[in-house]
Amino acid sequence: MLQGTGSDVGKSLLAAGLGRAYSRRGLRVRPFKPQNMSNNAAVTADGGEIGRAQALQARACGLAPSVDMNPVLLKPQCDVGAQVIVQGRVRGNAQAREYQNLRRELLPSVLESFQRLSEGADLILVEGAGSPAEVNLRDGDIANMGFAEAAQVPVVLIGDIDRGGVIASIVGTHILLSEAERARLAGTIINKFRGDVSLFDGGLEVIGRKTGLECFGVVPYFPAARRLPAEDALAIGCAESASGGSAIRIAVPVVSRIANFDDLDPLTAEPDVAVDFVRPGEALPGTADLVVLPGSKAALADLAFLRAQGWDLDIKAHLRRGGLVLGLCGGYQMLGRAIRDPLGVEGDPGEAPGLGLLEVATELTSDKTLAPAEGEEILSGAAVRGYEMHVGATAGPGLEHPMLRLGGRTEGAVSADGRVYGCYLHGLFAADGFRHAFLNRIRERGESGLAYEVEVERTLDGLAEHLEAHLDLDRLLEVARAS
Repeated sequence: MLQGTGSDVGKSLLAAGLGRAYSRRGLRVRPFKPQNMSNNAAVTADGGEIGRAQALQARACGLAPSVDMNPVLLKPQCDVGAQVIVQGRVRGNAQAREYQNLRRELLPSVLESFQRLSEGADLILVEGAGSPAEVNLRDGDIANMGFAEAAQVPVVLIGDIDRGGVIASIVGTHILLSEAERARLAGTIINKFRGDVSLFDGGLEVIGRKTGLECFGVVPYFPAARRLPAEDALAIGCAESASGGSAIRIAVPVVSRIANFDDLDPLTAEPDVAVDFVRPGEALPGTADLVVLPGSKAALADLAFLRAQGWDLDIKAHLRRGGLVLGLCGGYQMLGRAIRDPLGVEGDPGEAPGLGLLEVATELTSDKTLAPAEGEEILSGAAVRGYEMHVGATAGPGLEHPMLRLGGRTEGAVSADGRVYGCYLHGLFAADGFRHAFLNRIRERGESGLAYEVEVERTLDGLAEHLEAHLDLDRLLEVARAS
């Protein structure tokens, strides 16, 4: 089990890279995360949902994602509450304090999924969440040491040296664990090192002397990891992006409950596209060619947030300048005439006028659409594929001018002037032909040569080779097999 001294230390990517590395050795490897908190999710083939990071890890292992790979997923909807998804299905909503009591009830489901996943596997790579040193949350824990003890798995502690204080974070975590938990620690990994690794020899000596733990390796910073889908909003804006006056400029307002923002990753990867994630307090840039309203876990609340930032006025000014607008999932709902949530599905019950840029309206219901989908964009005929993940239904005369054809049905809407688009399909920009056709509406351009899915595979292979070079994978496998 990979546990970290904090969030965003690289657990998810290490699990993906190790999954690819051990799979390339011929082992049957499975990823597993007992509890995840993220609004970046993916749909499984059987119509469930799991964290996006586990879907990437499954891909690294050459597998289709399964709900058992992430049996508990928490999707934050407000500052103190989240939607609780158990084995791929919505169980309900819970405030933070309520969830602390609910966790004990979820452990049997977590262990059931772990057992099912273990059947026929040579190696399970378990990812923790946050930090095991959050001792105020230890009672009833299923994400870190609580799971490790229940499932009797060894733990490797990961520290991120790039953010500073890695010696204190590892030694301090070790001190805060109970004696039984410390006994479960098998060693450490130092992640995201920059520069001359030999300069950290003294640091490794201090960590070893203070904790008694061996180090399985110091992993240099891997810049290409930016090309892989990120797990949560901490990574927003970290991807490389084009610059210069010739670049196509895309503005993405970062709403408070942004979800599935990895939809934009293929655009960020284009060499002549600059994606600007606009933070609260900033105006949408007047130089943007396209504004993308991303998904949201609480569309009604984020619509109010968008207006509070003045972004609704920026979007209308953008359209007056001749720009394009695209709304994805929750962003699509915001583009309509109204959003209604009479049952309080995503927060307090209520309704509000939308931005009025598409002739549709949405009513949120308790029914949730979770399904893979593929088809084509109607205007270009370019193939698209991805998944739908949303609550409620959208209706109105705008649907008579759909954006997509998925199987035997139409999906989404396009404004009469052809400058505002909206749809529920996540992942459509990963389709190279569609992405090129859409960008060509902004500016005539040649084929960039980017094959996005091929690039993801190449990056996973590169990450595996990076870890093979800098970690003792044989020793890690010995530790796993000894458990």
